Amino acid sequence: MIKVVSLFLIGMLVLAMFGKLRFPGQKRLQSMKCERCGRYRIGSGPCACGKGKG
Repeated sequence: MIKVVSLFLIGMLVLAMFGKLRFPGQKRLQSMKCERCGRYRIGSGPCACGKGKG
């Protein structure tokens, strides 16, 4: 029983470490979002909501 619990906790620890990783290109994806509505902008034009600047 102790072996199963310890393996479960180790597995959760490994998943937590992978969850904290930052993937390449993540900052670029965040900058592609509209500041007002949060939708992704496609291209260099303004957002479809008409409020965000492009």
